[in-house]
Amino acid sequence: MGWLFYTDQRIRGHAQEKAEITRICTFENDTLCQMPLRLSKVGSVWYVAVRSLPRPGTSFTQTQYVAGPDGAYTFAAVFLTGYDQGCFGYKDMDETMGPVQARAPLGLIACLSEISDPKSYAHGWRQKCKDWAAIPNYQEGDEIHLAAPVTITDGSTVQDVRRTHYKRRGRRMTCFADIKSGTLVRLSKESLAGSVLIKGAVSTGSDVLAEFYARQRER
Repeated sequence: MGWLFYTDQRIRGHAQEKAEITRICTFENDTLCQMPLRLSKVGSVWYVAVRSLPRPGTSFTQTQYVAGPDGAYTFAAVFLTGYDQGCFGYKDMDETMGPVQARAPLGLIACLSEISDPKSYAHGWRQKCKDWAAIPNYQEGDEIHLAAPVTITDGSTVQDVRRTHYKRRGRRMTCFADIKSGTLVRLSKESLAGSVLIKGAVSTGSDVLAEFYARQRER
């Protein structure tokens, strides 16, 4: 499915986007009811845990998920969103379609039903969300060993870095300094996957912690 843009500019901002996504995910017909259980926006993407429940006296067949005793199951929906000349638009898909965007919070993933289809793309999508959530959040001054060297614009590589910052137009911008050369680099969160803390900023002055982080770096 492609993008759908509204031309009346009635959707403006987070609260109205959330209300619209909630409306889209709320559905009822002769056989089932559908409603959102949890919504979360990461960047410009909305992630939604959507519950489908058969209406009393009816049933519907699906093979993707393990349904509960009442026949209900919960799946993840993904909404890409954007604005064009002030008009809100979205593109929706569900987790079985293998969305590229995979940053749903773990709390939302925990709401989802078990997947019964071993070939479903949803398995890989959920794991990508978990892998994203597992990437560490470092503090200012932390020294980090990256899982793989990162090539910077001059062709050199960095692997041991310290989180620091620089100021741009009065704003404090996070960056990293190569421990060997002091060169400042911007690193994406993806490049921190699998990284290891080799010395924490809070460990300064602690011989015991310094020794611990040194052992971690040698592994």
